[in-house]
Amino acid sequence: MFYRAIGVMSGSSLDGLDLVFAELVETAGKWSYSIKTSACYAYDEALTEQLRNAIHLSAYDYLLLHSAFGKYIGEAVNRFIAENALQHQVQLIGSHGHTSFHAPDLGMTGQLGDGATIAATTGINTVSDLRIMDIALGGQGAPIVPMGEKLLLADYAYLLNLGGIANISANRNEGPVAFDVCAANRVMNMLCNEVDKAYDAGGEMAATGLLHTGLLTQLNNLDYYKLHFPKSLANDFGTDKIYPMIKAAGISTNDALRTYAEHIAMQIGYAVNLLHAEKPLAASKLLVTGGGAHNHFLVKRIAAAVSGYGVEVIVPETELIDYKEALIMALLAVLRWREENTVLQTVTGARRSSIGGAVWMGQDA
Repeated sequence: MFYRAIGVMSGSSLDGLDLVFAELVETAGKWSYSIKTSACYAYDEALTEQLRNAIHLSAYDYLLLHSAFGKYIGEAVNRFIAENALQHQVQLIGSHGHTSFHAPDLGMTGQLGDGATIAATTGINTVSDLRIMDIALGGQGAPIVPMGEKLLLADYAYLLNLGGIANISANRNEGPVAFDVCAANRVMNMLCNEVDKAYDAGGEMAATGLLHTGLLTQLNNLDYYKLHFPKSLANDFGTDKIYPMIKAAGISTNDALRTYAEHIAMQIGYAVNLLHAEKPLAASKLLVTGGGAHNHFLVKRIAAAVSGYGVEVIVPETELIDYKEALIMALLAVLRWREENTVLQTVTGARRSSIGGAVWMGQDA
């Protein structure tokens, strides 16, 4: 079977809306993909602040933003289609939305960006709300990309996404396992914002900073790191817990970036150690994607942290670095349309794997 779908992703780093138009082919249970075109539409300052502060809104204003952001996504998809001459080619949209609340232990998660509004704005059938079914079944609702990694990127033993939150997956024959490792780009970008920079290009600022072992020890001793997977993080772990700890240390921005890069690398090393100890894999490859893959200093520190386990770090082509999650949202929409599992019990700890996502019919009957 052959599908053409657009995947849409808004990550916790708030750098913009990622869109991918992909061709997805299933032949005798095997999937392949081709990214035909992609784009990232940067958020303006006003929308960035709205998304960042959504958790503080009243219920009424939150729902207004939910609808408005759905309209924004729909109009972005229309723009993407027009700019790339994709009219009458797109069969389906898979929209992750923008995560605001995430409290799986309380049976709740929230992604801004109303799917019905996207479908109505584009006239294209849309799948949204990809996490909530898993949470209703007792799972973490995260990560959800391992299904796509299993079907599209099975050549890699480990897959690391360095987004606003870093998460890692291990491809295993009996079913992938995955979990959120630590806060990543969201914290580093907040530090860079203090000196009027959006991010640490190439990790150049971190590379010139000094490592503060006292702060590093504090960070590594946080309770979350003592939990066994499945486990997941909300955005406020980075913004409300990690960032204030770093600021309380009273160190320079470069030193803070250097120390936090080491923290990320160490936690990823510990994660690989845990996965490797449970099921050793010889000569393993770790695929690194997400915005943090462009931080050469951070990638270098991660490579050093995992080298002792025989794990080789692979940084792929730029398009896959930047758009892997949007690509997988397109695939999850197709799987939902086919009424096949989109979220794996082995990853989230739910009672069973599930077919997740709400389907909104944008096309006329």
